[in-house]
Amino acid sequence: MKRKLLPLGGLVVLLFGAGCEQRLNDLGRPPGLSEIETTREAQAMSSIPLPRDIVMRQEAEGSSLWAAGRQSLLGDRRAQAAGDILTVVIEIDEQAEVSASSSRGRSGAEEMRIGALLGIDALGPLAEIDLVPGVSTSSSGSSSGNGTTRRNEKLTLRVAATVVGNLPNGVLRIEGSQEVRVNYELRELLVSGYVRPADISRQNEIPYDKIASARISYGGRGQITDMQQPRIGQQITDMVLPF
Repeated sequence: MKRKLLPLGGLVVLLFGAGCEQRLNDLGRPPGLSEIETTREAQAMSSIPLPRDIVMRQEAEGSSLWAAGRQSLLGDRRAQAAGDILTVVIEIDEQAEVSASSSRGRSGAEEMRIGALLGIDALGPLAEIDLVPGVSTSSSGSSSGNGTTRRNEKLTLRVAATVVGNLPNGVLRIEGSQEVRVNYELRELLVSGYVRPADISRQNEIPYDKIASARISYGGRGQITDMQQPRIGQQITDMVLPF
């Protein structure tokens, strides 16, 4: 019996340690911010060197009154290559309501009488017994359903994202992250997706509804978020118990 209980005990210890590790790290202090040196944004900005012809052109145009590069007065400063930064504007104000109802009913009745059979009174000597109707059946059924769904979402945010790659067709892949810590609560915003350079405005901004395969996550961690989550034991019982 002890050998059978060891794997179960190890599983419980593993689940307990995984669920409490983050809480133990944040015990008595605010949640820590993520390191930015290892993010994909930092790698894209530091590992993509400027081409030599661009560097030489910038040096040659340093003393000129007119320059045709991105740093000139009329230059295109929109994000174009890996390592460039642009602003993602998230303005979600959506409301949806779906309502459906259905009903169905059915009823049926059958009755058969036996008055006579081949000229002989069906009752015969048992005339005092009433056999009318001889066979009688009836059935009825009904069903109805009602359903309503309402959703209301509103989110207004701005976050700086970095171009982390270029697809062969010129589409840019962007990723951005933002963390804000207030007291003992940390709010984090993550955004990623694909954008066309033509959709980026002259202000170097892109709305969220023009990002293909957009992935937007807004959440956080800290004492308030921890109190709103059920305990790990309750989550396990919710998954295991069938009732």
